[in-house]
Amino acid sequence: MKKIYIAGPDVFEVNAIEIGKRNKEICVQFGFEGFFPLDNEIQGSDKKDIATKIAEANIDLIKKCDIVVANLNPFRGKEPDSGTVWECGFGYALGKRVIYYMDDTKAYIDRFSSNEKRNALDSDGKIIEDFGLPVNLMISCTAEVVEGSFMDAIKYLKENN
Repeated sequence: MKKIYIAGPDVFEVNAIEIGKRNKEICVQFGFEGFFPLDNEIQGSDKKDIATKIAEANIDLIKKCDIVVANLNPFRGKEPDSGTVWECGFGYALGKRVIYYMDDTKAYIDRFSSNEKRNALDSDGKIIEDFGLPVNLMISCTAEVVEGSFMDAIKYLKENN
């Protein structure tokens, strides 16, 4: 049974434990075993110690999994969660299959105002990447994208395994 690391900012939701449990059940339903970051039981002496232990535990989970399935929906802005992006890159570097899902996979530039798109500059004066991809090319070109939900990503994985 292939093992899936379930990545994403869902760990910041108030009902994160329930989301993780539901996603793990979806994995089982399709013949996979899911691992959610909050499966780790972490204790530490202070915030820095706890943070370090969380990072180490998540790294260990990614290493033991075959696949990273990541929620790359925009988080606190137009971009995906930076921790999730790191997990995708780490998984890719280890040779893991990486699949991400998003509610909307239209081109990244389409998330900007018409004025920003016309000038190809965001409100901070930075050039907007425009390769017709839903996220930065380094993620889009090293992973498989699925439009939809976690379940849609797992269905895709089952059909394309």
